[in-house]
Amino acid sequence: MGILSFENVSKSYGDSAVLKGIDLDVAEGEFLVLLGFSGTGKTTLINLMAGLEPPTTGRVTFKGQPVTGPGPERGVIFQNYSLMPWLTVTGNVRLAVDTVFPKLTAKEKDAKVAHYVKMVGLSHAATRRPAELSGGMRQRVNVARALAMNPQVLLLDEPLSALDALTRANLADEIEAIWQEERQTCVLITNDVDEAIVLADRIVALTPDGTLGREFTVTIPRPRERGAMNHHEGFKRLRADITGYLMDVGIKTEAQGRKTLPNVTPIHGIPKAQKEAQTGMIEERFLDFSQLHKVYPTPKGPLTVVENFDLKMNRGEFISLIGHSGCGKSTVLTMAAGLNDISKGAIKLDGRHVMGADPERAVVFQSPSLFPWLTARENCAVGVDKVYPRSSRAERQDVVEYYLERVGLADAMDKPAAELSNGMKQRVGIARAFALSPKLLLLDEPFGMLDSLTRWELQEVLMEVWDRTKVTAICVTHDVDEAILLADRVVMMTNGPQATIGRIVDVDLPRPRSRKALLEHPDYYLYREQVLNFLEEYEHGARPKPKPADTAIAAE
Repeated sequence: MGILSFENVSKSYGDSAVLKGIDLDVAEGEFLVLLGFSGTGKTTLINLMAGLEPPTTGRVTFKGQPVTGPGPERGVIFQNYSLMPWLTVTGNVRLAVDTVFPKLTAKEKDAKVAHYVKMVGLSHAATRRPAELSGGMRQRVNVARALAMNPQVLLLDEPLSALDALTRANLADEIEAIWQEERQTCVLITNDVDEAIVLADRIVALTPDGTLGREFTVTIPRPRERGAMNHHEGFKRLRADITGYLMDVGIKTEAQGRKTLPNVTPIHGIPKAQKEAQTGMIEERFLDFSQLHKVYPTPKGPLTVVENFDLKMNRGEFISLIGHSGCGKSTVLTMAAGLNDISKGAIKLDGRHVMGADPERAVVFQSPSLFPWLTARENCAVGVDKVYPRSSRAERQDVVEYYLERVGLADAMDKPAAELSNGMKQRVGIARAFALSPKLLLLDEPFGMLDSLTRWELQEVLMEVWDRTKVTAICVTHDVDEAILLADRVVMMTNGPQATIGRIVDVDLPRPRSRKALLEHPDYYLYREQVLNFLEEYEHGARPKPKPADTAIAAE
């Protein structure tokens, strides 16, 4: 029996069973990662460990004794920060120390607080309040507060999921370093496969039916440096195995195809999808960004956010635009959409200047912005009437239904948007964009708000539908794997202000693509390394000088 054990534990809410027959032993000193996605009961599982909820059947034990409620021996770090806004960093950590160690002297308490504030790298910010801290710093306070209680088991419920990719990776590395120093038992719930492999001794998958799935032992030596992992054969193999398993047990929705696309042509002249749309895709400079600038007025004078962005795209090409937060990716995209004025330079689409919004340029945002009182079908139909003015009502409905079927919503077309999950809403957003048969598809971090499995599923949906239409597309993302998976070229932007193209990587991988196949392709990790190396150069706002070769590439 481990330090923390589940014996045939089930948990139900009313008639709904969230967890079923869980048997699990956590060894003392182990770093266990439970890899779970939306709807798999991961938060319920951590609440049972913390004693915040009782099991419906079975029992949870800590060192052989039933868990009947929360206790200081089990420290919990949640996804949200839960800090007292009126207290400083020191004050928030001291609150926990006062509660758990009331008999310590004031000097001993001060020393304990200072020790853990220093451990998470916040000594310089000890007197700041939460409002003065970044999201990553606030989560560090949470970590310090939990550690200061000297728990025997540290329970982490997706503590990094609300952070940007760079902060998330850095804080994950810090958590591993703290674990190495303290050697407490750790249980982490996450939906990020890379995070799980970097941190875990053992990974257990949570399945959609509320049971524990396959177990993976991680034997990669520590410390596990992320850059080095890209060359580690054990990492690549384990990553492919876990990803494949999760996709097999979790991705069940397949694009349905009962409806056929009617023989209609939209007002802006793009032929209908499928075979017709795949012809004539060799025109060069179909989309032309020429010396593009974006300048905002400020009290201190003009601020140049994007400078000399120069890019030529062929018709039917898919580009991924990647870079750190604040590098102007979304600014470039909104200028291409006609939603943001161009300060200097020009954007031409199919030989004509981009001026204002137009349905020939469809946009999918991070939040799909649906009308909550309309059904999926009605939301997808928005704009279709204007794009197909010479088509009958029945033909326009066929266009809408065709794309809703392609994104896996054949059985949910008449559900109001308010009743749809986030993943389903984004499916509607994707279907709506394709239904406009645009000349240019613009995607602004379309999967950024979704858990990993839903993101993988929708990436597959997007690739499948794009492969049928071959629409020219740009996707803004901060996810390296997503960038490579989707694109013909990955365009990397330098840090802002005055952000521009720093490097371009041509992705010569076979299409149609699937995540499973690419993870096994011998060149995949070479492309990944090029992008990761560039992003590492520009970490923390760095502004290295472009290399001569990079400048030449950017000017092509």
